[in-house]
Amino acid sequence: MRFLLDASLSPRVGAALRGAEHDAVHVRDLGLASASDPVVLETALADSQVLLTADTDFGTLLAHSGAELPSVVLFRGEVTRRPDEQAQLLLANLDQISEDLLAGALVVIGDKRLRVRSLPIER
Repeated sequence: MRFLLDASLSPRVGAALRGAEHDAVHVRDLGLASASDPVVLETALADSQVLLTADTDFGTLLAHSGAELPSVVLFRGEVTRRPDEQAQLLLANLDQISEDLLAGALVVIGDKRLRVRSLPIER
């Protein structure tokens, strides 16, 4: 799977994903470290990537836009503030959510929860 990591996440998450044979790039690697959220979202869409973030603004952007893609994985909670655990949680749940991500979804991964919401988000 292809991932774009937002500036809110450590590049270490991308390294762990690449170690598990996924395509993962950080916005810093693309010169987009200070890019606006809409630009980051557009980049993920243009490159067929799933956006990984800890920034709740992306869920709001998706809800207001009515977009069906790109998929976004949002990390929430105490455990998910550590890069190694973020990568482990994603990799441990990827089989369960991969079809949703390919179809278009907002996935929230927390300390003890996993929530999948299909896109577009209905108001």
